[in-house]
Order: sequence, then C-alpha cells, then structure tokens
Amino acid sequence: MDQSAVIYSDESLINAPITLTNCDREPIHIPGSVQPYGFLLCLDPATKRVVHVSENTQALIGISAPDLLGSSLDQFLNPATLAELTALWPTLTESAKLLGTRLEQVEGQPFYKLIVHRYDQLLWLEFEPVAETGTSVLDLPSLNIALGQMLSATSVLEFCQHAANQIRDITGFDRVVVYRFAEDASGEVVAEAKREDLEPFLGLHYPATDIPQQARAMYLKNWLRFIPDVNYVPALLHPVLHPTAARPPDMTHAVLRSVSPIHLEYLRNMGVAATMTISIIQDGVLWGMITCHHLTPRLVSYELRELCLFIGKTFSALLRSKQQNDDYAYQLHIRETQARLFDLVGRQENFMEGLYLHRPTVQEVIACGGAAICFEGQIITLGVTPNEAQIQDLLAWLEQNAPQEDVFYTDSYARHNPAGVAIRGAASGLLAISLSQKPGDYIIWFRPEQIQTVTWAGKTQKAEVMQDGQVFLSPRQSFEAWSQTVDNTSAPWRPMEIEAAQEIRLHLSDVRLKIFNELQARAASLSRLNLELARSNDELDSFAYVASHDLKEPLRGIHNYSVFLLEDYAEQLDAEGVNKLQTLVRLSKRMESLIESLLQLSRMGREELTLVETNMQEVVEDVIDMLQPRFEQMGTTATIVDPLPTLICDQVRIREVFNNLLTNAMRYSDTPERSVQVGLAPPEMRGPRGTGTPQDFYVFYVRDNGIGIDPKHHENIFKIFKRLHTQDRYGGGTGAGLAIARKMVEKHNGEIWVDSVLGQGATFYFSLSKHL
Repeated sequence: MDQSAVIYSDESLINAPITLTNCDREPIHIPGSVQPYGFLLCLDPATKRVVHVSENTQALIGISAPDLLGSSLDQFLNPATLAELTALWPTLTESAKLLGTRLEQVEGQPFYKLIVHRYDQLLWLEFEPVAETGTSVLDLPSLNIALGQMLSATSVLEFCQHAANQIRDITGFDRVVVYRFAEDASGEVVAEAKREDLEPFLGLHYPATDIPQQARAMYLKNWLRFIPDVNYVPALLHPVLHPTAARPPDMTHAVLRSVSPIHLEYLRNMGVAATMTISIIQDGVLWGMITCHHLTPRLVSYELRELCLFIGKTFSALLRSKQQNDDYAYQLHIRETQARLFDLVGRQENFMEGLYLHRPTVQEVIACGGAAICFEGQIITLGVTPNEAQIQDLLAWLEQNAPQEDVFYTDSYARHNPAGVAIRGAASGLLAISLSQKPGDYIIWFRPEQIQTVTWAGKTQKAEVMQDGQVFLSPRQSFEAWSQTVDNTSAPWRPMEIEAAQEIRLHLSDVRLKIFNELQARAASLSRLNLELARSNDELDSFAYVASHDLKEPLRGIHNYSVFLLEDYAEQLDAEGVNKLQTLVRLSKRMESLIESLLQLSRMGREELTLVETNMQEVVEDVIDMLQPRFEQMGTTATIVDPLPTLICDQVRIREVFNNLLTNAMRYSDTPERSVQVGLAPPEMRGPRGTGTPQDFYVFYVRDNGIGIDPKHHENIFKIFKRLHTQDRYGGGTGAGLAIARKMVEKHNGEIWVDSVLGQGATFYFSLSKHL
C-alpha cells in the first residue's frame, strides 16, 4: 500500500453501530470523539476562535465545553504561550509542533503539553496533562547506543530484535513485538522483548483481517498511535460536525483521536490495557509495525513517544540495507556453493557424479527440502523428495506441460496438476531445469508446504457470542496458539534462486558440449588412425601374400635339389657332407611350413568368409576321423561330450580351428594315455571381452590332460610364431597355429581364450556369433 492510497471507509456508517460485519469499512479517521486522558480544541484559522471542543474539559480544567465554544484562548492561556502560538500559526502544517504550558488561570495551575497542527481547514490544539514540567527526556548516550546497535545489525531479524529491545527500554512496556507483513497481508511476529513471565508471541502468525484496509491506510499517514487506557470512555466533540462539512472533522493526524471500539475489544480480549504502535514503512509500503503492550494503563510522555517515532523512522530508513545484507549473504552462499559444485563437476570423469557424490551437492546450492537428478533414465535423489514413481509421473507432466521451458518453477504444483496434492509434503513447490532435448533429463529442486503446520495467534474465524438475545460476531476470545494447515503452497522461489538454477543449466550444457567436441575430435583422430592402420594392414597382407607365394617356388627347388643330391650322390660324399645335405632338406622343409603359415594368415585378412549352414557335430567327427591314425599312434582318445549344434559359419575355417586345437591337445602331453574332450561350454561362460551370452553366441571348448600352460603365457601363445618350447620338443610346429585360429574366430565376431595351469592340462574356449 503506498502513500497515495485511499481511505477504505464508508462515511455512511457515521453514528451507526460498528460490528465485525462492517468494521472493515468503519470511518476511523472521523470518530467524532477523543481519548479522554487529554482534551482537544479546534480553532477557526481566520478568527482563532474555538469551533470544536471535547466534552471532557469540565472534568480536566473545570471549564465546560459550551463555555469554551466560540471563545478565544486567553481565558486559560497566559500571554507568553499565546505569543508563541501567534508566531506558530503561519507555519503550521499536519506535522505537529510541541509547546509546554502552565494553565495559570485554571484552578491548580496544571501543566500541559500542547500539541498543535493544521489539517482539514482547522487549527488543532491537543492538551496532554503531565505531572511536572521536567527537563528533556532525551538521553543522548542511550540513543547513541541504540543507533549503534541498529547500524551494526547484519540481518533483518537481528535488526528487528534490537529495535524491540530499544523501544521497551525507552518506554517500559511489558511487551514489544516487531510484526512483519507477508505478501498475502497476514503478519508474523519476528522479534519480541517482554517480561519474563509473559507467554511468548514470537513466531505467531495473524490473519490479514486483524488489520482492516482503512487502518493500514491510516498507518501510512500517521506513523504512531497511542492508547494509554483501552477501557476509556470516549469524549465526544462539541459540536460533532465540521463547520463546513456534514461530517466530523478529519482526525487523521490527531494524537488524541479515539479508536475503533472493535479494536478496543480486540485488545481487551488479549488482556492488554495500554498500547502504542509505530509504523514501519518502506518505499511507501507498510512493511510492518512495532507494537507495544502493557497489562495496566500506562501514559507515556509525548517526548518519549517522539523518541520512539524517531527510532521507528530510522528503522524504516535502514531496513533496505539490512534486507540487502540478508540478500547478499544468501547470494554469496549461492555463488560460493555453485563455484565449488562446478569444480567438482569439472573434476569427475562422469560429470553428472559431480552433482551428488561429494559435498556440496546440487541440493545445497538453493534452500530446499530435496533435489532429484534425472539423466539418461537414472534418478538420483537427495534430501526429502517424492518417491521414484512419483518423480517419473512428474517428469511425464513436465514433458507434456512445459516441453519448451528451460526453467519451470511454481510454489504450488497442485495448482497446476491435481495429482500434486499427493506429494505436497515433499514437493508443494518445485524448480526444474531441463538438461537436454531428451525427454526426462531434468534437475528438480523440491520445497514442502511452506510451513506444514503454521502457528497462528488464535483462530481466524470470528467467534459468535450472544448479547441481549441476539447473535453478534466478536473478535477472537482466546489467543492460545492453534494450527492451521497451509494447503499445497511452498515458500516462493526467489529471483536469485531461479537465476542460479539457470546458471547451473548453462554450465552443464557447456560441459556436455565440451565433452561432445572432445569425443568428436577423438573419433575423427581414431577414424584417421583406423584408415591408416587398415591401409598398413592391407599393405602387410599384400606383402606377406606376395612374399610367401613368390618364396615358395625357389624354396621348393632348394628342397628338391637337396633330395636329388642325397639320392644320387650320397655314396660319393663323406658322412659330414651327407649330414649337411640332410640339414638343408630339413631346414628348407621347415621354411616351407613357415611360409605356408604366413600365406594362410595373410589370406585370412584378405578373404571374406564363406558362410554356410554347418553341422558342427559332423565337422568335429570328420576332423577326429582324419586325425585318428595319429591319435592311435600317440595313445590319444578324443570324445565329443555334448551334442554340437548347427550354425551359420565358414565351415572350412572352423574346421581348421578344431584341427589346430585337437592337434595341439594331442601333441602337448607327457602322459601315456592322452584324452581330448570337445563340447559346449556352460551358459555362464564368458570370454575376456564379454562374449558368450547364450542369446548371441555359441561357446565351444577343447579340453586335454596335457602339460598345461602357465597363466603368464595365456596371451602370448596366440601371437604369431610364438612358441613356449624348442622346435625339437612336442613334435615341433611353427608357432602360427593359434594365431591363425584366433584370426579365424575373430572373423566370426568371437574370441578365443585358454583356461589352464602348468601340469594340469588346458581347456581352449572359443565363441562364435549366432548372428552372422
């Protein structure tokens, strides 16, 4: 409400009974009466003669109201006071001036404080009696301490508490509270100074209806209201109506103005006998009030009231800076927490883990009850949140109702979606940021109902009472705290919180873009390397193919001529010459085997698979049958343990794999009774790269009881020309067989591996894809 606000009153209610049904329209600025602890005279500005007088003058100064009406002031004011007033008349405004005067022409010569101002085409003279003239009540050292405390306060609540303490110290009231208005015009006691034996009001809430609109408008115009005795009987004006208007004079700025009978009843129901209220005004808006209560009547001097008013206006002037302190402290918390969070995000290999694995988490950036990180189908919760199913429903709602919003926030989700009532305990309010275009990728902060159970000062309903056989509404009769549920509404999200959420969203977008760019650069680099490697492999394969093919012919000639020499000229050579020729034959034969292996390996890289439906049972039986003479020669028994399946593969190459594994199983053994088993591995068997899932692969094995292989050599044995034994042991061999077998299996999208320990036989496994 600003300074230009109108008075929310109804002048038709003048002289009408005021009840709780019409009190919100009561014309409180024109009550037509005063509080009788002092008396009032209103003068005509031109003639300076009395046109209004309060009817209590007879009781206070022994002169009746009719006798004063139309008179001048010289019948009870001394010449010195009259001279002061004469000097003041031209300068008067609605702002009051204070004089001290002894009524020397009145019996007992009482001393009064004379408060004068000009308003509503009248000169107002209000007389407050005092016990003695006394000196100034201004205590500069105490005031200096009070102002120092107010200046040094670092938060709004600390500031309010200092003000409450200072006003109580100055006035001696039993209780002083600072009362702050909320956006819905309800109020809350945020600071309190009181007698120790009194029930605390701190934290209590009051409904907006406790202070009607017309009263709030008056509080903006008149900073201080004072009632020394709530049980007073109003002293009517004589006459009641304004000289030039059909209404009583406007008493907006009158200190003695009588107050609403409803407000007096309200105070009596609280047990209050005297009260003083100071407005707290910020930027033309009623921010709150400093309210003083005393349990017995209490007359506070005008000077002390002015001192309290000075503190109230100083409070109002400094309030913005204290709010800025609170805002700055919270802003600093957000910035510092946000910076530490961004550092954690940058240091994690998985950047999303930086949001929740370490302190601070994303929940701690913004004041909330809990948070959820929803990314790539995963939901991570922090603090108090709805359950996962409820969060999934919320994500679906966001996708449906806020698909284009990078940031969505509300303090009442249930207002948007009736299903939100079910989660109001954790999520009446929510603040959500979208992490990507992919549905369901959000970070959401949750707030519960603002205060699940708010403590109010008495019930907001107006109690009904019976008077003279009729039902009347009456203010609340008891101020014992009771609870009222605030439905489906959380504390509102502040602009700085929404801005912080947006910054988190932008930072995570930058991180994801950086990762995407790095992955693209890495992928491009790998693509280039793959092309170079493929070209290099093609060149090596071509070289190996050409070299092995071209070397076979001269090598075969060397072998043949060496055999011819042995056959035709052995008798002419001595033993040494024959031995050298035999060595030449043996070496050329070995070289031919190596070249054949190299040629076979190069062909594997150059040639595509010839895929056919293959009965593996028949293939293995055929290989065993072909090797049977050598099995019998070396005392080897070969057994197919499990029925083998039919699958799509390159039959020739897989036959070579089984041939190589069965030959090695027979060859590498020291036992007189050698056994070899062929079968299907159990479903749980997996290769080093993870192949072997039953829905995608067949896994075969060849198991022997031979010499076994030390685990440190399990990888080396598959390298080209890598032998673990000298050539003359275990039947020789080129060392290329397992390398060729690996390449054949890998062409079938599988892998080959061994399970063995030295001296305990070996089991070779290989997987073949079912989806060739």
